Amino acid sequence: MTEDSQPRLLDSSKHTPWVQDPPAEKPRESDDYEPEWVEGTTLVMVITGITLVVFLMLLDMSIVSTAIPRITSQFHSLDDVAWYGSAYTISSAALQPLTGKLYNYFSSKWIFLSFFGIFEVGSLICGVATSSKMLIVGRAVAGMGSSGMLNGALNILAGAVPVKKRPAMIGVIMGVGQLGLVGGPLVGGAFTTYSTWRWCFYMNLPIGVLVSALLLFTRIPDQKPKAPPRTILRPSMLYKFDLIGFTLFAPASIMLLLALQYGGNSHPWDSATVIGLFCGSGATFAVFFFWERHMGVDAMIPGYLVGKRIVLCSSLLSMMVFGFTMTLSYYLPIYFQSVRGESALRSGVDLLPNILCQLVMAVVSGMLTSKLGYYLPWGVLGAILNAVGNGLLSTLSPTTPIPVWAGYESLVGFGRGAISQVPIIALQTTTPPPSLSTAMAIMTCAQTFGGAIFLAIAEVIFAQSLRANLRHYAPAVDAEAVIAAGATGFRDVVPEGDLSMVLGAYARSLGGVFLLCLG
Repeated sequence: MTEDSQPRLLDSSKHTPWVQDPPAEKPRESDDYEPEWVEGTTLVMVITGITLVVFLMLLDMSIVSTAIPRITSQFHSLDDVAWYGSAYTISSAALQPLTGKLYNYFSSKWIFLSFFGIFEVGSLICGVATSSKMLIVGRAVAGMGSSGMLNGALNILAGAVPVKKRPAMIGVIMGVGQLGLVGGPLVGGAFTTYSTWRWCFYMNLPIGVLVSALLLFTRIPDQKPKAPPRTILRPSMLYKFDLIGFTLFAPASIMLLLALQYGGNSHPWDSATVIGLFCGSGATFAVFFFWERHMGVDAMIPGYLVGKRIVLCSSLLSMMVFGFTMTLSYYLPIYFQSVRGESALRSGVDLLPNILCQLVMAVVSGMLTSKLGYYLPWGVLGAILNAVGNGLLSTLSPTTPIPVWAGYESLVGFGRGAISQVPIIALQTTTPPPSLSTAMAIMTCAQTFGGAIFLAIAEVIFAQSLRANLRHYAPAVDAEAVIAAGATGFRDVVPEGDLSMVLGAYARSLGGVFLLCLG
């Protein structure tokens, strides 16, 4: 590849992006392999199908947030609240590195549809759940399916569209997908208020039928030639899947996420349970690290990929962006419902400035990236807007005027729309096809961990700040009673004369969460 023939979708570096990849990762036939790009109606069907899948995956992460109060009332399961979200996140994060291996060796289309089918089964279990435990199992199954959905969508896109056209497509996919993440509370609130919380999960089924119709009979090329399944399933090939690495990574991830979930909630941070989980996770990750070094290029998370600056930085950026996106999607509705006393549905409507600005910016930045050929400026712009927007959100009070908080939300929406696709474009334009599936799996795994870790840290900040602020601003109020009453029930236990001070304490405590997002 000559310098003049390199895609301009890169930073100002003059280096050829495809370097230092071990020859063992490249099949011989890839030297003469000519990609078969998808065009016309087929391209529309493919992009529509994978966009709907990404939308459903991200929607499912946040839609349950506004339905949880009704679910806990029906199942009398207040103690299980944390599991409704963590069962999904933990099962998804634990499986994601393995999905890279699956997409690397098998047909992207059929692996993608298989994971989506598992997700649909999990949604069905959640919709018909007759107990809290059944709902948690359904969430775990849906999480297992989601582990290969975003990675698969991006692998399908890499095989169907040339590099120069991908930024615009990624802008559409991520813009609509993130719309599901931030719009989940609105959709969940509407279903819960006017129908039943079960439709938060049932709605995935008809959309799943539409996705199947779009993709099942459509020919989707792979980004590199794949060997027949019977060849891949031989014992000598199964070694390349690094199943031992998976059996180490999965429990290490689960222990880490459980420690973050339990700490400060069901168990104190200094409890034997939390400390034991952290120690067990650290020890297992250490064994996993040495095993991956032993596996070399066949490792589930290859060292040569993680050591590449573009892969490492893209994964960290994706972790941060998704982390504060999840945090805002959970805590902005709390501001509107708790501090401003709005309904679940109205709090979802109040998120529209954020949602619409994000969607517009994602599409515009994707199109301009394809046109101009540079993606890094959008990352810098998005980071600046997000920092400023989250800093301004930290100043929200019970009396902040509507145009003011709507403007703050818009800044964050523009910033997230600009930056959300940058790590994806960076990986897809600098990673060779033989390594792309694994690199995308590493990035999506980091993304899921970012959401879980940010939410855990945000919960600690909010809970500790709320206790301190209640004692400072409303000393006459029983702080523990206010916290036990929940984000919307505290108005029933707080005397009218003290309510304004409690609302101020809530707003200041949420400000600490937004400062985390600023950082």
